[in-house]
Amino acid sequence: MSDDAMIPKPQAPANSGAVGVIGLDLRGETPAPKKQVYSWALWDWATQPFNTVILTFIFTALYLVTDAFLPADIAALDKNDPVKEAAIAELTSGLGLGSTIAAFAILLVAPVLGQRADAAGRQKLWLGIGTGALVLCMFGLWFVEPVPSLFWVGVALISAGSVFGEIAAVNSNAMLIGIANPKTVGRISGLGWGFGYLGGIVALVIVVVLDAVDWLGMSTDNGLPFRLIAVGCAVWAIVFSIPIFLNVPEPSLGRPDRKVGFFASYRLLVRDVVGLYRDPETRPTFWFLLSSAVFRDGLGGVFAFGAVIAGTVFGFEFQQLVIFGIAANLIAGVSTIIAGRFDDRFGPKPIILVSLASMVVAGLAVFFLVDAGTTVFWIGGLILCAFVGPAQAASRSFLARVTPAGREGEIFGLYATTGRAASWMASGAWTVLIALTHQTSFGILGIVIVLLAGFLLLLPVKAAR
Repeated sequence: MSDDAMIPKPQAPANSGAVGVIGLDLRGETPAPKKQVYSWALWDWATQPFNTVILTFIFTALYLVTDAFLPADIAALDKNDPVKEAAIAELTSGLGLGSTIAAFAILLVAPVLGQRADAAGRQKLWLGIGTGALVLCMFGLWFVEPVPSLFWVGVALISAGSVFGEIAAVNSNAMLIGIANPKTVGRISGLGWGFGYLGGIVALVIVVVLDAVDWLGMSTDNGLPFRLIAVGCAVWAIVFSIPIFLNVPEPSLGRPDRKVGFFASYRLLVRDVVGLYRDPETRPTFWFLLSSAVFRDGLGGVFAFGAVIAGTVFGFEFQQLVIFGIAANLIAGVSTIIAGRFDDRFGPKPIILVSLASMVVAGLAVFFLVDAGTTVFWIGGLILCAFVGPAQAASRSFLARVTPAGREGEIFGLYATTGRAASWMASGAWTVLIALTHQTSFGILGIVIVLLAGFLLLLPVKAAR
């Protein structure tokens, strides 16, 4: 029997009325136990230090793309020397290149992972695999000593960690439908993102305290503080991710009729996407998956390269960058929790559009006023952070609202796949513009372009009633 014969045919939708009938409706008005809600939100708290401490503010910006990884003769040059500036730009461009390559690599397996999690009803299993792999990547950073030849090892581990973290996050997102209903999905989604940002604040404060007390007398040679920070983030993720596995139920029992072979999974993916487009009920879901893939990559670019911009373009030192990180996460956490309530009242689409528009304006201001000094980045950067969280949380809420009943795992699997398909855009634009201009500041423009494209693609998307 051929693989095609084994691929299940798309089922007719349960309701042909409109987008308003969704999987969230099956839960009714009964709220989930608070223990389940907070256990689910705590997973964001558990994994956020990777994004905040490692990817954004500390390990990458203050260690991996600094002169610690330059040859000794170049590192000894003045920071304003054109040769040294070009070498630092090469490091930042290399970080973007690593992210781009990793995105294309995971694109080859993401459809299979999403389809198999959906078919088997094993979102928790893939959540565990993704979380565990992320933890291993963080432990691996211990071995990245300040040697030029180990720069690419650091880039590879951080890029892989970003990929595994996203695989885990998509399964966590799918579990949202099991604990939310149409009246609470916005605030619960916002609570998760808010917990994440607050967890990032606590982790950054710990770093500040350790730096203030001279790392308890520990040697700071050989990049030891940064490598210990990575190990600490790994332990943090292990401890705080336990509740979601103990207390939160699977979002579905699975769909055995969709179990197919490895290669047949790709053909099934194509049929799913075509089916979403052809069915009037699910067509808004198709267009949202497309637009969100673009603007989510822009949001990711803000986090991936924001602190790099602060350090290499605006000259932020360690304490400045950490203080900015604390302020940014505090603003992002509070704004995201508040925006979750506006989401339930006005719907997620206005939240996303306002957030993206504000970020485009703030990003352009930072780019064109780059010579005005650090005040520009403080204002523009904090405005960007105030809208990143609400856009992320509302995106998750939007998808939950337009997901047809019984297809939660499938749709969130496609959410992961489309996100992977576009995840090269921000890092690619960042890399190309820096490579062409030899100036890290032009990477800002690359991120803004991606955010603007996502805004324009979202405008015509029909929202759920």
